[in-house]
Amino acid sequence: MKRYQNMLMMTAVVLLLAIPLFMIRKPAPGTDGKEVKIFQGADDQTKDVIGKLAPGYKPWFKPIMEPPSGEIGSLLFALQAALGAGFIGYYLGISVTRAKIRRELDKGAEC
Repeated sequence: MKRYQNMLMMTAVVLLLAIPLFMIRKPAPGTDGKEVKIFQGADDQTKDVIGKLAPGYKPWFKPIMEPPSGEIGSLLFALQAALGAGFIGYYLGISVTRAKIRRELDKGAEC
């Protein structure tokens, strides 16, 4: 029974991730005739808004390393997210294990 529950949960997660992607309709071109980008990043949107509000704006510094393509930039971002999630999971696991060991030692000391 437990195996079927796990499979059902994994199927539900996959469906919750996939269905919204298929439901999205491509928007009509904007008033300027340019194609509207659906999944444009917040960095790009911010850069565009700053360009409109202050055309003479110059950045304070340049990036240390510019990724050769957008895919590499996405890979580095995903790697950063995975390392952060791994660190947080490791820390939580260690904390729970320490608390469990302390409780067991306290029970042993009381007896």
